[in-house]
Amino acid sequence: MKAWFRQLVVRLNASYWFLPAVLTVAAILLSLITYYIDTRLGDGWLDAAGWLHASKPDGARSLLSTIAGSMISVAGTVFAITIAAVVYASGNYGPRLLTNFMTDRGNQLSLGVFIANFVYCLLVLRTIRQPDEGGFLGTAGQPGFVPELSLLTALALTLLSVGVLVYFLHHVPDSIRINNVVAHIGRRALSDIDSRFPDRDDGRKRIAPSPGETTPVRAKRVGYVAVIDFETLGDVCDKQGVSVRLAVRPGDFVHPDVAICHVEGTFGEGVDDKLRRAFAIGDARTASQDLEYLIDELVEIGLRALSPGINDPFTAITCLHWLSAATAKLAMRDLACDSDGRPYGEQRVYALPDDFEHFVARGFGSMRASAAASPLAARKFVEALVNASAGRPVRERTDLLRREARLLLEQAQGALHGPALDQLRDTVEDFAV
Repeated sequence: MKAWFRQLVVRLNASYWFLPAVLTVAAILLSLITYYIDTRLGDGWLDAAGWLHASKPDGARSLLSTIAGSMISVAGTVFAITIAAVVYASGNYGPRLLTNFMTDRGNQLSLGVFIANFVYCLLVLRTIRQPDEGGFLGTAGQPGFVPELSLLTALALTLLSVGVLVYFLHHVPDSIRINNVVAHIGRRALSDIDSRFPDRDDGRKRIAPSPGETTPVRAKRVGYVAVIDFETLGDVCDKQGVSVRLAVRPGDFVHPDVAICHVEGTFGEGVDDKLRRAFAIGDARTASQDLEYLIDELVEIGLRALSPGINDPFTAITCLHWLSAATAKLAMRDLACDSDGRPYGEQRVYALPDDFEHFVARGFGSMRASAAASPLAARKFVEALVNASAGRPVRERTDLLRREARLLLEQAQGALHGPALDQLRDTVEDFAV
């Protein structure tokens, strides 16, 4: 899939207008379909049902006007509540978490349903006409017309909207609970690990061949690497008979003259531009191919919770629990894959290696200094490392987790004292010695 297209999908997924726009177009099409059916059925079919009665033009207009006015008012309220929740979450949990709430399907769906219902009622309202009144697709002198099926559909959509409103009022406070926020990030990290590193670690080390003379391909734009299209890079390598070694990962910041990859071999004119098109550059990091971004979000919440101004070690412990789960899964997987889960060197494309030490340093290493200053967080930090090794990974990876525990104890000796330090020392010794 082309890098620009994948970047577009990410942007649309994080927009508040795309899903409401799709639902609005669907409402327009539905109004045309129900009106067409109404023109074929006429007015008498509803009276024949027995338990339903045909509506008069004035009553139908009044009903649709009431529904349309209510829907657009509720849509405005839903948008205001959503923005208030987003501001609260980004202010308390970190501004980088704003994307998580922008991509929330519940908020997008709720706003879209109310706007779509409003548009549907307006279009159906336009088709109602009094006797001897010109109307939609009609001429003067025609009898009155009430689109009964369209009216019943509007009522059904209104009942659906009431259900969506109840769901929305539950969903918003539930989505900004810190445990749910952290769990959402953690579950996505676990899912991304499964897709990116599908194979279990067999203990073998895979060493890429040493590069020969290479030619750098430099960026022409400023921003973050959002998506790398490894398929395009592989196609260029196959056609040109060259090898490509990446100099950046998804999430890295680049600017002109920064090398994004190095090409080994001779290539023709214009190939460097084809390679650049495999890199989508954006204004912000995304979690599309950036597993480290999700880890950084957990670390950010944990660091803010352990800051002196907040001092909430229990939130930090929740982050440590999910970091432990992610690290435990990484410890048992073959990490010799690129961001799309392709083995290193496939089609002679070599991504920057992300070994186990890299992920441990990104997660636990980033939280170590702050956790060492809190007696409760420090003990849970070591317990999280113990749990991360519960699957009995290869000795080299277990040693990295033990080293992280010893480094924590070393830092804690400057911040803790007395029984708290003694208890932490005993916990570390039980695991790391």
